[in-house]
Amino acid sequence: MSGIFGVTSKNDCVETLFYGTDYHSHLGTEFGGMAVKGPDFVRQIHSISQSQFKSKFYADYKDMKGNMGIGAISDADEQPIYMKSRFGPFCIVTAGFIENKDEIADKLLQSGVSFSEMTKGSVNTTELIAKIINQGTDIVSGIEKVFDMIEGSCSLLLLSEEGIYAARDKHGYTPLVFAKGVDAWAIASETSAFANIGFQVEKYLMPGEIVLINEKGLVQRKPGRETNQICTFLWIYTGFPASDYEGINTELVRERCGRFLAKHDGDIKADLVSGVPDSGLAHAIGYAMESKKPFRRPLVKYTPGYGRSYTPPSQELRDHIATMKLIAIREIINGNRIVLCEDSIVRGTQLKNYTVKKLRDYGAKEVHVRPACPPLMFPCRFCLSTRTIHELAARKAIRALEGSDIDDVSVYIDHTTEKYKKMVEWIARDLAVTTLRFQTIEDMIKAVGLPKDKLCLYCWTGKCPGKCAL
Repeated sequence: MSGIFGVTSKNDCVETLFYGTDYHSHLGTEFGGMAVKGPDFVRQIHSISQSQFKSKFYADYKDMKGNMGIGAISDADEQPIYMKSRFGPFCIVTAGFIENKDEIADKLLQSGVSFSEMTKGSVNTTELIAKIINQGTDIVSGIEKVFDMIEGSCSLLLLSEEGIYAARDKHGYTPLVFAKGVDAWAIASETSAFANIGFQVEKYLMPGEIVLINEKGLVQRKPGRETNQICTFLWIYTGFPASDYEGINTELVRERCGRFLAKHDGDIKADLVSGVPDSGLAHAIGYAMESKKPFRRPLVKYTPGYGRSYTPPSQELRDHIATMKLIAIREIINGNRIVLCEDSIVRGTQLKNYTVKKLRDYGAKEVHVRPACPPLMFPCRFCLSTRTIHELAARKAIRALEGSDIDDVSVYIDHTTEKYKKMVEWIARDLAVTTLRFQTIEDMIKAVGLPKDKLCLYCWTGKCPGKCAL
């Protein structure tokens, strides 16, 4: 998942744009970019795979001038994209994942459209969106055409001469939030971007809603719809703890997840509760509050600079980050029975090889792992994360138990079945942990606090709205 930020102001906006974009750094590891509209359009893009956004863009933002701008922290493609169109010049940033990107690109190529931006041999997603928009009768109809053509998700910010067009994807998988400052207006993926730069949240965009933001404020160009399927994983792992989605705070949801986990653990004898830094900490705090067991930190993360081990695109880089970022404290670990709260078990390799192993090597007597969400069964179809069934830990377990992959895994999704229990036991043995208990889907939904039909649960259930429904 990428993060996007935009700002318009009656004064120069570039410093606000710089910090607002930087506050999305937890959402991507590949590229950062900013575009500003002053007398002309000016943009900068840098790789942030080996360094932080701030260090790459500090000199740039000092030289950029303008009262409107957009920025992105990207998980895959270089952006913003600049385009001269029949609507005038514009820059655009996007967040989401387009499952039928290659199919759309082939159709556009056959119709005479060309592409200049390539990422690892593939068409740049943001350029593809820009080319679709350019086929509309105006910018709004072009964005509507995007929503009609794509399978997956796409929220976007488009910087034009008249202001910033903002559009949240039509199912609402990815968030966009509008906020007001002093003589300035901003829109962002994460509400946590607003707190320290003087903005107050005014509106959560509805799915499919399109608005125009300029120095006069916000004008709705297309109303949204009530149907919502926001990504539940935002609260469990992806989102920043201080962010709110649909008005619900992430840190509090994670604490509630931990409380639900503890309520099912009355038989566990443990000396301390811990969380895998950083995203597992709030889950562990909730567990500790409910269980009355002490919260301690046997594993600490060495500086934010190591980033997140889930978001990088290659397994090699994910493993390297997982190895280097966590430092174990022998004096807290040795001889203790530890409840280890984790946001999720996706592939399982990092937890097994770089987390549990560190605890065992430093003398942990027992390790009881408690993920805050159910076993992931399906690769995400709306954000760039897991891409194949084969890499998921739960599917590896099912493959081992069944002798091959199976199409219908419903019996393994239901936590009351014997096959579900066998799957969890297999994963526990593979991880070399004392016990393993996953959060149930029902408790996770209760922890979030939205109705089930307002949440995307695809990666756990395989069910979602629209064209992707199974």
